[in-house]
Amino acid sequence: MANPPTDEAVKASGLEKEEIEHHKEVIEEASKKRGIDEEQVAMFRQFMDADADWHQGMTKKLMRKVDIHLLPLLILMYLLNFLDRNNLSQARLGTLEQDLNMTGTDFNLATSILFVGYLLMQLPSNLLLTRLRPSLYLGVAMTIWGTISAAQAATHSFSGLIVCRFFLGFAEAPFFPGAVFLMSSWYTRAELAHRIAWFYSGSSLANAFGGLIGAGVLGNLSGAHGIAGWRWLFIIEGCITIGSAIAAACVLPDYPGTTKWLTAEERAYAQWRLIEDTGEADLAGSITIKEGVMMALKDPRLYLFTLLQHTSLLSQTFQYFFPTIVKTLGYGTIETLLITAPVWIGTFLVSLVVTYTSGRFADRSIHIVVLMFISVVGNIIVVSTLNTGARFFAMFLMPMGAVSAYQIILTWVANSFPRPLVKRSACISIANMIGNCANIYGSYMYPSSEGPRYLAGGSATAVIAFIVAALAIVVRLVLQRQNKKLEEAEVIESDGRVVNLHAADNEAGAVGFRYIL
Repeated sequence: MANPPTDEAVKASGLEKEEIEHHKEVIEEASKKRGIDEEQVAMFRQFMDADADWHQGMTKKLMRKVDIHLLPLLILMYLLNFLDRNNLSQARLGTLEQDLNMTGTDFNLATSILFVGYLLMQLPSNLLLTRLRPSLYLGVAMTIWGTISAAQAATHSFSGLIVCRFFLGFAEAPFFPGAVFLMSSWYTRAELAHRIAWFYSGSSLANAFGGLIGAGVLGNLSGAHGIAGWRWLFIIEGCITIGSAIAAACVLPDYPGTTKWLTAEERAYAQWRLIEDTGEADLAGSITIKEGVMMALKDPRLYLFTLLQHTSLLSQTFQYFFPTIVKTLGYGTIETLLITAPVWIGTFLVSLVVTYTSGRFADRSIHIVVLMFISVVGNIIVVSTLNTGARFFAMFLMPMGAVSAYQIILTWVANSFPRPLVKRSACISIANMIGNCANIYGSYMYPSSEGPRYLAGGSATAVIAFIVAALAIVVRLVLQRQNKKLEEAEVIESDGRVVNLHAADNEAGAVGFRYIL
């Protein structure tokens, strides 16, 4: 087990012995407050007595296990989630609209109707997740949406496609907020941003591989066995999703306290890290679902973050029409689908870099501002010129800025509502639910009649991207003010202990807790 720290180790850590003793008291108090049993509290005391080298080794060992079991599968699941949601944009380049007699804004309606079903299931799904095994719940949801995705191939009318798209959104709703919520139950605030970037890379890879798969299927399977290429696209991608869902239910971990492939010490340490990071443990039964929802709704920061997430998603609606926009460069269907791949691979690489630096320097707002200005520039170029080279360059800037910034926003939301677990679940799902309303009306920003420049849609997206940057600054100022209040509420008593004068207030948080700006 852990070795007690030497005086040199204490000095090297930059902490005085009195501070360490106080920190032990904070951890123990938070542990008992959240109902952690005495055996685990005893292990927590040993963790507090361990030296820096032991913690470094233990963290590395634990994170290796968690990353291997959690991240690859979540990335694959999100890739398929986004692929099944967005493959309509590739199918459009086939004979979808002709076969289903779609005209005017029918395609826009087929895109937006998915998010109606998606929104209806957001909040109940994420709250239900706190009471069920995430691995089984998300695996079942994935099986259902894969089945519906494949079933789109059997539609022979526009109304049939609309019904499938609505229920596809309903079935897909549990996954995204559920995955973010699950990751925030394993990783500390400093670790979460980069992990969410890896997770969100699933969408960039889906757009990249979606173009490649679309090119392969539409180019080689159109008419095979008397079946249109777009129908093969739905069948193939839906079947891949169903197969992956089975693996998800078996491999995906649940919560730190209930994961069997961790030792008892590792389970305790995984929970201790969360308490040490925020002052509270992650226990599903600490409060009721009703209490968690009410805590979320009474928190004014939720509404500000929801507005930020909503506008951020609105600034990305171009990606549901990206193949159509890229086709305005003058290339054929197959070439257009192939061209989209490097754009999204570039976006994936940029997102890894900026989320790493965001976590490394504990910054969210400045990163978001810079990235959104990149998106503004991209949108302005696209609507300002028909020069092929300039427009192709701008099409790299649009997702690199907007999509990468959104990943940091997701992390910021999860970081800013750390505990209790049910409140965090409610906040993540509410922000995601209302945020995704943007996709319902945002899908009408790029009607085919306005090609090739899409002046109205591109100009509006540029303005919205600027608003996202401004909102990020507002959130920063609000959290700065909140941090100042938290600091002022902490006083040093005669025995040297630091206490929070408003400890009974949910806004007070744990002693030493500060919001990341």
